[in-house]
Amino acid sequence: MEERIVMTRTVESVVEEVFEILTRTGGEQYFGEAVSKLAHAEQCAWFAEKAGADDELVLASLLHDIGHLLEHEMAVRDERVGVVNHDELGEMWLLERGFGPRLARLVGGHVDAKRYLTATNAAYMDKLSEASKETLVLQGGPMDEAEAVGLGTEPERGGILRLRSWDEMAKDPDLVVPDIESYRRRMVDYLAGRDSLSR
Repeated sequence: MEERIVMTRTVESVVEEVFEILTRTGGEQYFGEAVSKLAHAEQCAWFAEKAGADDELVLASLLHDIGHLLEHEMAVRDERVGVVNHDELGEMWLLERGFGPRLARLVGGHVDAKRYLTATNAAYMDKLSEASKETLVLQGGPMDEAEAVGLGTEPERGGILRLRSWDEMAKDPDLVVPDIESYRRRMVDYLAGRDSLSR
């Protein structure tokens, strides 16, 4: 059933839906931070671009918090920090719209990366904003040893950790970066290159 739903979507309709969500709700303040949700997404993608990331990782960086912006029955909301399970929700939502499993996994893994880094790097906790520390508690806190070993063997571990670093950097109210429209053609081309959407 899910596969048939995906096949009825076109590249253009998916991209339009994504951009509408990002621009409609992205102007709201990013929870406890000095930037909007959209500015945070744009900055994260720009840091990925600047670091020489491939298109899939750049787009994952742009979309990593889309789960916060969705009206979805599976969203677990907290009025202070948004959608607690936004990583899992975003991963599922992107897969349903024809984005590839690697891109979706990068999005779905960025919270696990925070939990991993706070468990394995004592200095990392000090780098987190107060809002990020608060969400960490709701997200399960630092990983235990077994969980950390599991992420250590994750095939996309490198990309997930890189995305996490850009996520933490992308909270600068004075940083001006290319806007979301600069990623439209890249998203169209990416989706057009996949077989899960009709042309």
